[in-house]
Amino acid sequence: MWLERIDRKIAAVEQRQAEAERGRRLRPAPPDWVAAFGIGAGREPAEVHAGGCHMTGPRWRAVDRDEARRLLSSGVRACSHCQPDVRLHILVKRSSAPRRSSSM
Repeated sequence: MWLERIDRKIAAVEQRQAEAERGRRLRPAPPDWVAAFGIGAGREPAEVHAGGCHMTGPRWRAVDRDEARRLLSSGVRACSHCQPDVRLHILVKRSSAPRRSSSM
């Protein structure tokens, strides 16, 4: 009786592991480039990310390389974490915090 319960439990765990592995294999690859959007009806792209960036957020759509370059060139902000502008070899003006003077 105990042996049957243990065998059923082992079979259930093995099935869950097999299903999880199958899901990982069948999951589509992340897009190469992503445009993240703001909130609102007429949402414009707010930021460009490299595919798979953890800072993308919930509102995004995949874009191709040319559109990512066009968005960055038109002034859409580049993610500071994945730096798509650097990966696409585009020079964009980054806003930086004012530097403090080191003299006291």
